[in-house]
Amino acid sequence: MQRFTLEQLATLLALVNEGSFDAAAARLHVTPSAISQRVKAIEQTCGRVLVQRTTPVRLTDAGNVLLRYARQVELLEADTVRELQQGRSDGDAFLVSLAVNADSLATWFLDALAGLGESLGVAFDLHREDQEHTTNLLRAGTVMAAVTSTREAMQGCVTEPLGQMRYHAVATPGFITRWLPAGAGLTGLTVAPVVAFERNDDLQEAFLRERMGRGSSGPVHYIPTSNDFVRAILLGFGWGMLPEQQCAAEIADGRLIDLAPESAVDVGLFWQRWNLTSPLLDAVSAAVRAEARATLRPF
Repeated sequence: MQRFTLEQLATLLALVNEGSFDAAAARLHVTPSAISQRVKAIEQTCGRVLVQRTTPVRLTDAGNVLLRYARQVELLEADTVRELQQGRSDGDAFLVSLAVNADSLATWFLDALAGLGESLGVAFDLHREDQEHTTNLLRAGTVMAAVTSTREAMQGCVTEPLGQMRYHAVATPGFITRWLPAGAGLTGLTVAPVVAFERNDDLQEAFLRERMGRGSSGPVHYIPTSNDFVRAILLGFGWGMLPEQQCAAEIADGRLIDLAPESAVDVGLFWQRWNLTSPLLDAVSAAVRAEARATLRPF
């Protein structure tokens, strides 16, 4: 197999970033026909179909492998340019793509990145995804690092523990009066309204199965943003599992009640990143590690 040229890799990146042959052509100041010819040449080089000609374009599994390689080359180039410029961030900021779950994004993750944009000369492209699915973005080459609940390192990546995020089952006093009458314990939760983040959010179901031996048959409110999820519970939409950073003050002042203080749920979080030497990625990883150590519970 012949080696891929920098022009070919840049073409693939532009095609993915812009979403179409016309937009990629405009980005690279060439014609759409030139982009098409370059893609065909790349596919001939590796003997595989890489790009599905949809709108927007989609990559095949083989295309995702090459995309990851192209982004790694792009990162190494940015490190090299930055070192030659002795740390100056002249020109366009390099885009650091990261995947993070919504609860981390709403509580501690942004604090980890604060100030890094200016000091490193980068901009951040954050992809919000459930902690059990962020590795899919790593595998596809969409991001270079991710907060994940997966301990095992993906191929081409390294992983390290960050800490545990503790969740509490909470509801308002009014909700408890309506659905959990005195002496009934938590039985009413199996038929009471519940708030879930999205359809693959199973924290509430896992809590019920562990405590009650069965899941919920009550109505489910899907609230797909972290802050609005908290607000929905405070407004009495239903009960739900909240990170302690988002409910400690409300429990302390009585606006929320911890339904099972002895049964908090700890979710382990890990940092997975590309396994390559990169001062930029090392600096981001160090900042994430430090903030996680200060915020999350240790394993």
